[in-house]
Amino acid sequence: MSRPEDSPWALAVGRIASRPGNSETVDTELPAPSGIGDQIVGVNEGDPVKVSGNFDSIVDGLIFTGRFTAPVHAECVRCLTPLRRDWGMDVTAFFPYDSAKVTAKSGSGRGKHDEEIDIIAGEDESEDTYPLSPDCGFADMENLMRDTLVENMPLQPLCKPDCKGLCSQCGLNLNENPDHHHDVIDNRFASLADFKAQLESEENPEQ
Repeated sequence: MSRPEDSPWALAVGRIASRPGNSETVDTELPAPSGIGDQIVGVNEGDPVKVSGNFDSIVDGLIFTGRFTAPVHAECVRCLTPLRRDWGMDVTAFFPYDSAKVTAKSGSGRGKHDEEIDIIAGEDESEDTYPLSPDCGFADMENLMRDTLVENMPLQPLCKPDCKGLCSQCGLNLNENPDHHHDVIDNRFASLADFKAQLESEENPEQ
């Protein structure tokens, strides 16, 4: 059975776990999990994602506040130019302690009132909760990274804000050929012109 610390997404937090008021700074790179986007827009599995921020210890868990910066691949929705750029996103998440483990660690005979305070604090901290290892020594960042990256993928990426896109008639990239155009011929009266010519030839058969 694999150990929590063997996961490539595990961050050691044992130094501050169950020690309210303490903080741990994070500045590292973790591999991108699978399933983030697709071939059109996403992050390739295993690509390095920069993780920076802080774990803050409170009564009933750890709060991570920080930022993920991931190498996103995409296509411009107007001109279809391949894009690859770092995409940053802020994140806040709650890693609650397992109540039994916290009780065992503290061993101070906490009363029912203390437990109620912990429960209330946990409910108020965050709706997004993520797991700690059974001994509260490691925070598993995999699900947090996947959820955050998927939710923050650019829906309509552009190579530049004023991208001119492609020619609707021939598909030429208008950013590279800004003077490109097609002469537009109005053919709506072409049949009438042919009919007029036919009438004129009938009226003047000798011509």
